[in-house]
Amino acid sequence: MSEPGSLQQVSAQARPRLPRGVRLVHNEAHGGFVLLAPERVIKADAIAAEILKRCTGDASVADIVDDLVRTYNAPRERIAVDVTRLLQDLADKRLLELL
Repeated sequence: MSEPGSLQQVSAQARPRLPRGVRLVHNEAHGGFVLLAPERVIKADAIAAEILKRCTGDASVADIVDDLVRTYNAPRERIAVDVTRLLQDLADKRLLELL
């Protein structure tokens, strides 16, 4: 992992996971999935929720992209860009760890 305070870069080999204290939960009041973090609630759209459900620390970013390509029969390049962009944004906000 990176040094504390430094930004982690998403790579195809990274294994993303939600850090301790951050959870993805279904919340009817918010109309879908939300990411719960200390003093923060972030609504996750359907696409973000599908990506985050796969962020267990077991699968690599490449594995997650491949699974989404199979599940949604969508172009790999487009999915890879979307997944990387979301994961990088969450990692920058310390809402995701990259192992």
